[in-house]
Amino acid sequence: MSSMIETVRGMHDMLPGEQRAAAHARTSLEAVITAHGYTPLDLPIIEHRDLYLRKLGEELAGKVYEFSFGGRELALRPEWTASVLRAYVAHLQDQPLPLRLSYVGPVFRYERPQRHTYRQFTQIGVELIGGPAPRADAEALALACAGLDAVGVTGYRVLVGHVGLIRAILGSLGLTERAQGALVWSLEHLRKDGPDAVGHTLREDVGAPPVGFDLPPGLDEGQATAWLLRTLQAMQIDLSTGTRTLDEVVARLLRKLRRHDEQGAIERALAILARLGTISGPPAATMPALAALLEAEGLQLDAYAELRAILDLLGAHGLDPAQVTIDFGIGRGLHYYTGIMFEIDDRSGLQLCGGGRYDDLVAALGGRSVPAVGFAYGLERVAAAAPALPPEAQRVALVAPVADTDYAYAQEVARSLRAHGLIASVDVRGRTLGKNLSDAVRRGVAFVAIVGADERQSRTLVWRDLVRHDERRITLEQIDGL
Repeated sequence: MSSMIETVRGMHDMLPGEQRAAAHARTSLEAVITAHGYTPLDLPIIEHRDLYLRKLGEELAGKVYEFSFGGRELALRPEWTASVLRAYVAHLQDQPLPLRLSYVGPVFRYERPQRHTYRQFTQIGVELIGGPAPRADAEALALACAGLDAVGVTGYRVLVGHVGLIRAILGSLGLTERAQGALVWSLEHLRKDGPDAVGHTLREDVGAPPVGFDLPPGLDEGQATAWLLRTLQAMQIDLSTGTRTLDEVVARLLRKLRRHDEQGAIERALAILARLGTISGPPAATMPALAALLEAEGLQLDAYAELRAILDLLGAHGLDPAQVTIDFGIGRGLHYYTGIMFEIDDRSGLQLCGGGRYDDLVAALGGRSVPAVGFAYGLERVAAAAPALPPEAQRVALVAPVADTDYAYAQEVARSLRAHGLIASVDVRGRTLGKNLSDAVRRGVAFVAIVGADERQSRTLVWRDLVRHDERRITLEQIDGL
């Protein structure tokens, strides 16, 4: 029996007090989002699995609740952005841009249970589709902060990185998209364990090519494929066995050779990223340090100018750039980001909000290429970081019929109380007046409306105020003055 009443491991029962705090936080966040011109939509919890596995990245993809049903591969929604853009591609591409959309609803991730980390939680967020950098990015970041301010969260920390800048640095070294991706999504590992550990992991992934298979320099893809086929034939290597086709074997080996040729560039990239990881702090200090690093490497990048412009625009939104910490070690775990990435943490370092720019995602889902940026709050975490709510307003009444024959009139009294803004319930257990009064005190109910035969005949009620400890008889018409 005990196993039947326990919460599924990692899930969370939100009891009335916590639900009240979450509802208050949700109302405050949605009011700010609506005031900024974002229109809500709602989407199914279940989506096709490929929607998420295509762009989420290995870390988050491994946390997706996936299942097969009716011959289809499905998944519970692990985040909203891919779902919103899927709906945009399917239904909203004819709308004028920019399009401001908002959402709220549950998401599911197979997370390791820890403080305020649940396998089902609620995201509230926005997507600004068709909004280019830097203005749309500054709007998103400032809006995220404005929402937390409205809830009453203080002392939060805003961390800002820029994956587009990092990719531009790696691209300048001649690294392939695959190598760039491996390095970009190793940033947090790099900061934690250092370049030697990351380099070792990448070298193991690349491996050494077989003897005699060093790829000649200067070959394009077609020439390299032809050279590899001739070499395999000359060495009389039989590729007819196994489950892979000849084309698959050649393509796989060619990728391995290409990656092996990148080792020198990878080592240089690790050195640059390690130096980049040491640049952390307010923009006034970090942006000059970043400029010096790029100049030392002989790089002039548009992404640097874009980040500089975003930070400069924050003041126009009333946000002090000094509240921002530049941190290029942010990974976010999502592979669809292309520009700015940001996280907002509470005083203890617990992440409350995260987002960024993803200009390639709409096209990846089959739509016309448009820029886009967005973010999402974790509602339960925001509610936990907010100040405790004051006790609820004492406008709660219990209507206590003295006898069964008074029950119908008690319901009429309750309807009148509700019509005048009070919360009213009627005793349904047939308790004595004394027990009803004791129950009201135990529950913190402020008022008891007593109705018996005399009250029913005169269409009155006895109004007992348990806070002020007084009692009076009033008519139904006098309820308006309570």
